[in-house]
Amino acid sequence: MPTGRDLLIKAVTGAHEAIFRASKGRLLNRGSGMPVLMLTTTGRKSGQPRTTMLTSPLREGDAIMLVASKGGDDHNPAWFLNLRDDPRVQVTMDGATRPMTARVADASEKAALWPRIVADHDNYAGYQRKTTRDIPVVVLEP
Repeated sequence: MPTGRDLLIKAVTGAHEAIFRASKGRLLNRGSGMPVLMLTTTGRKSGQPRTTMLTSPLREGDAIMLVASKGGDDHNPAWFLNLRDDPRVQVTMDGATRPMTARVADASEKAALWPRIVADHDNYAGYQRKTTRDIPVVVLEP
């Protein structure tokens, strides 16, 4: 049974998403010191569009990096599993929605990106300490 706190969090999150969606990411576009984006993947089981709000700790040119941390959970988030199976995604941020292609950073690329990510956002280092799962870094490219 949901608590009052759970219901409040759900309401605030829903309002945030509605405002973000209506403004195409022009409003409420920062969270935890990072840009917020809406990622739309194709459900690996349903084949239906699945949208989630995420933060991006790092951008390089047109590339957007995401961390599939799920707060340090032992399982990858559903959005990660979806884009791993179908890398064609849509990203909404900064007033625009655009198609992108997702890929998981390989070991050497992650080794270069991870220190830069955790230097500014040490919460990700904490999430990695909570799990034995190697938390993936995802690169989105136009």
